[in-house]
Amino acid sequence: MSPLQLSDADREELQLEAISICQTLIRIPSVNYGDGKGDESAVAKKVVELLNESGIDAKIYESAPGRCNVIAFIEGEDQSRAGLVVHGHLDVVPANAEDWSVDPFSALIKDGMIWGRGAVDMKNMDAMIIAIFRMWAKKGIKPPRNIVLAFFADEEAGSLFGSRWMVAHHPEVFKGCSEAVSEVGGFSVTVSDNKRLYFIEAAQKGIHWMRISAEGRAGHGSMMNPENALTRLSEAVAAIGNYEWPQRYTKTVKILFRKIAEVTGKKYDEKDLRPLLAEIGPMARMIGATLQNTANPTMLEAGYKANVIPQRATAVIDGRFLPGMEDELNATIREIVGADISIQTITHDIALEVDFEGDLVDAMTRSILEFDPEGIPVPYLMSGGTDNKALSELGIIGYGFSPLKLPANLDFMALFHGVDERVPVEGLKFGVNVLENFLRNS
Repeated sequence: MSPLQLSDADREELQLEAISICQTLIRIPSVNYGDGKGDESAVAKKVVELLNESGIDAKIYESAPGRCNVIAFIEGEDQSRAGLVVHGHLDVVPANAEDWSVDPFSALIKDGMIWGRGAVDMKNMDAMIIAIFRMWAKKGIKPPRNIVLAFFADEEAGSLFGSRWMVAHHPEVFKGCSEAVSEVGGFSVTVSDNKRLYFIEAAQKGIHWMRISAEGRAGHGSMMNPENALTRLSEAVAAIGNYEWPQRYTKTVKILFRKIAEVTGKKYDEKDLRPLLAEIGPMARMIGATLQNTANPTMLEAGYKANVIPQRATAVIDGRFLPGMEDELNATIREIVGADISIQTITHDIALEVDFEGDLVDAMTRSILEFDPEGIPVPYLMSGGTDNKALSELGIIGYGFSPLKLPANLDFMALFHGVDERVPVEGLKFGVNVLENFLRNS
């Protein structure tokens, strides 16, 4: 047996450890409330402890009190090759326990699922990574090339204390790396005839969160006031919310939808791909948003008393643009709201799109097919973003690849940031096997 192969007993141990570590990480709250209010210190210490137990040297990089990133270097066989960054994030969004059917930090296993905040976003992937490299250290297995393990802080609030801070202040830890893999990719989507597509993230929309403001004339609420700031703002907000954005299809979207049409036997019409959304079930909500730019009103603020017309009113708009479509988004918003509404950028981040080809993509595809020979790997464009955006500033090409084989009826995307977040145990077992195979052959 090759030293790079795992026995059936090894694989069973790997699966059980991934499940156990996932539960351990969920039980350590690492909630990110935004605006710099978060604390990953306890979970970062546990990650370091788990790696150190196996002889892997891991270091915490603290960007601010309690905001902790973990980095470990794994030496590969071929030092002439560029390295690979394998990364996850340690923070999770808040969870209101009153809304959940279980304790959101219990990591309870029921109905074949691990329940808890972070189960899919993304302590499952963190656990798979840790379990694999603990197993490799125990067996004396080296990856084919150097690997940097990175567990970032603050991904859920813009990565300012996480990947962006690391790229700005410690780019040396990623020196020599050319590619990266992380969350939200490699999961199965079941279509007609029980065919499974495995969505690998190869593109991400960009972000432009903006505050729009209207000025007017303050006055008594009982009097006529045609210069009401709140009225002006409301009209602009409604116009944005009701705007029908034109369809814009990127190369990643076209590849995905051609495959959906091929697998389902439906018509592929590049003039309008929306009819094919019906073939991918609940995934259509997220994938539909990748066929166009989007702008959703999310917050309103105005006034301080029932009988006072305010002088100013503001709203927040969550704008997301396709790769290459940022200027169109901004120009359209300006046209919609008119010249009298001011626009201020709150948060901005780039869009990404990389080619779905090459040795790394081939390795992902082979690893999926090794454990699901009938699986069909495809690229997709994600409506959100990951820490791959920060790493791209160093010229590192990133993909989303945290594999899971999911039940056909599971609304996977609804679990991200949702109530009763949970991950299938069997899906996690499949995922850790696929990820281990991929890392051995990447």
